[in-house]
Amino acid sequence: MRAPITTWMQQCNGIAHTRELRAAGYTQHEMRRAVDAGQVERVRRSWLVTPWCSPERRAAAEVSGRVTCVTAAKQLGLWTNDDLRMHLAVPSTSARVTAPGRVLHWAPGPAPVARYTVEDPILNVLYQVGRCLEPAGATAVWESALRKGLVTLPQLRRTAWHSTAVQHVLRSVGALSDSGVETRFLAIVRSCGVDVRQQVVIDGHPVDALIGESLVVQLDGFEFHREAKDRRRDLRQDTRLALLGYTVLRFDYQQVMHDHLYVQQTIVNAISQGLHVARTR
Repeated sequence: MRAPITTWMQQCNGIAHTRELRAAGYTQHEMRRAVDAGQVERVRRSWLVTPWCSPERRAAAEVSGRVTCVTAAKQLGLWTNDDLRMHLAVPSTSARVTAPGRVLHWAPGPAPVARYTVEDPILNVLYQVGRCLEPAGATAVWESALRKGLVTLPQLRRTAWHSTAVQHVLRSVGALSDSGVETRFLAIVRSCGVDVRQQVVIDGHPVDALIGESLVVQLDGFEFHREAKDRRRDLRQDTRLALLGYTVLRFDYQQVMHDHLYVQQTIVNAISQGLHVARTR
């Protein structure tokens, strides 16, 4: 005996095209019966969604598109900005009309897409991110995908992106940044002409950034420094560096992502006072 439609749709994240259901052996009568019973809902005539289908996937079906860009990045657990809108990829022939709270992407990405899918493949997600976000934010998302092993740097370099903006992001991507916060920090510091080195090992421990010989910068990422034990570890590390003769500046997620002028001015003031120049240790 065949499983109920809702049971089969669990493997599809609660959403399926009617042609997929017919290919699985379900009849139009069975689909109508499931709709009439309130077990599933019909979207745009050809899609069926269950009550547990995510709002993002449902929205993709409503525009015959796919979840992409920062919305897909969040679902993949990548670093993203604070954009709460739904980003959806749609066919290039779709009407160029969007709705409040939604961002539609018409440009096709480099990877082919399955006919009845509501989620963009990772290369297309990165492509849309590269065209949609400002360079520092896009680079942070790309580096997050690299750290999670969703893509490799050689793969990114071999992909035919066909976009100047995306090529710029590719050139900026490196393998040293531990978080999107660090990528954003590097952009802030380098924008005022300051040279900075990443992941420098001092006394057997890496620091996020070193300016000159003795100005250390540590960055508190949003997800890694919320518990008291993390804060105590940071304070011990800062104290150890201070006793070795280094000046330590520490910035958190909110400062780096939303108050870049403060970060920039603090770095410039520290350099103006010569805190980047080594003292006798």
